[in-house]
Amino acid sequence: MSQKPPKAYEEFVERYPKLGAAWDLLREGGRDAGSLDDQTIALIKLGVAIGAQRQGATHSAVRKAVSAGIGQAEIEQVVALAASTIGLPPAVAAFTWLQDVLRQRD
Repeated sequence: MSQKPPKAYEEFVERYPKLGAAWDLLREGGRDAGSLDDQTIALIKLGVAIGAQRQGATHSAVRKAVSAGIGQAEIEQVVALAASTIGLPPAVAAFTWLQDVLRQRD
């Protein structure tokens, strides 16, 4: 999943390099904790971002899912699955966040 991070992230880690390094360690620690493949990890992270109602994290997770080769239908299914847990209004909000990213790539 090689993709250039958003400018805001780059500026943040340039200003706070130790926080950037700690973030990298957290990400690597999660990835190395088991045997899940990149696509499964991307979908799980998308589900977590949606469940936590984090718009920026959802945008990032969609970009990473697309980069991992996951299609729009699979990405949208994650928010459909989340709806019964998080409720309809938060699911609709998350759906709009998915579309923010998916429409940019078209």
